[in-house]
Amino acid sequence: MATEFTYKDLAVLYEDNHVIVVVKPCNVPSQADDSNDKDMLSIVKEYVADKYNKEGEAYVGLVHRLDRPTGGVMVFARTSKAAARLGEEIKNGEFEKKYLCVTCGVPKQRNGQLRHYLKKNQAKNIVQVVPQATDGAKLAILDYSFVQQVEGFSLFKIQLHTGRSHQIRVQMASLGLPLFGDSKYGAYPSTFRHNLGLWACELKFVHPVKKEKMTFIVHPPKDEVPWRAYDIPRILNVGIAANPYEDMANFNVLQDKTKSLIKEENKSGGKN
Repeated sequence: MATEFTYKDLAVLYEDNHVIVVVKPCNVPSQADDSNDKDMLSIVKEYVADKYNKEGEAYVGLVHRLDRPTGGVMVFARTSKAAARLGEEIKNGEFEKKYLCVTCGVPKQRNGQLRHYLKKNQAKNIVQVVPQATDGAKLAILDYSFVQQVEGFSLFKIQLHTGRSHQIRVQMASLGLPLFGDSKYGAYPSTFRHNLGLWACELKFVHPVKKEKMTFIVHPPKDEVPWRAYDIPRILNVGIAANPYEDMANFNVLQDKTKSLIKEENKSGGKN
């Protein structure tokens, strides 16, 4: 990023005493790594400490991760109890994550489910598809659905059923459809100067204390490549802009729509 992202830049979509939902920009680590670059966990801690005048380090729990190049919606816990309960939701498959991705190429089969066993190659810092019997292999499952094609690039919606490192990138590349901008897994070199074409657009979970179904839908940056080639607002129907503070009026309208969506899901028991 051209300038360092700080807690003052943080787009907060929802917060209470138990959870805080935010937008992670592309290329910011979810948690501290060897790069020593500012990470989302530290940024959210600084935000909470500053806003609530907390002395010392504020408690914020990392519930799930997004790969560094991936942007989108994340939830953090503000208490250890909330962290434990959200962790149980993930373990029980009740924590839903959906993504948008743009791939290099056009699918032979437009919709389907991918099941692979993956293992990380630590030496090369890549993840590989391996036989089930491979020591350390982990099952990875996702559903993909084709949305739109623009000049040889395809937009997909992805629903994850497991949360493996580089999962979407590796599994889509296994179809011969590497993600836009992904130099690790075979994308067109002409796309390398842009951000990775992967965005965490939707998050659903049950509030750890209120027990209400929470839904957050976040658009990728509308003016950035490759997203600007697609009609994302129509595709997602409702959501919150990735940079909401640029247009607070628009943000407030979208936020109201999202609240309405949450209320409707609560009335229906979260059934789709």
